Amino acid sequence: MRLSALTLIVPSYDEGIAFFCDTMGFELTEDIDQGHKRWVRVTPSGGGGGFILAEPGNAQQRAAIGQQGAGRVWLFLETDDFATAHARLEAANVHFEETPRIEPYGTVAVFRDPFGNRWDLIQFT
Repeated sequence: MRLSALTLIVPSYDEGIAFFCDTMGFELTEDIDQGHKRWVRVTPSGGGGGFILAEPGNAQQRAAIGQQGAGRVWLFLETDDFATAHARLEAANVHFEETPRIEPYGTVAVFRDPFGNRWDLIQFT
């Protein structure tokens, strides 16, 4: 078994696609109209599991946008070239909460996506 995807609630499919594909460089691997909703999958260009983007279906789900990690970093984007990835994301106006730091496990910096989710950009040592 392997984890293939996680659902990420976003304000709209198109906003999610724009951020993940245009800003983050993910690939839109599926966009299937199901009538009442869409099945939208985005995956990192370097491989690994991706996200199924979901529009909120009710007020409780809308309130969860950006809060699925309860305010913690809960998404981890790994790179083999931290400096290049960090510079590219900064140039795309991704908001980093801190300057890059060296930890025993690697180089890391926390950023927030436009929906409020907190991420680690990380290059493991």
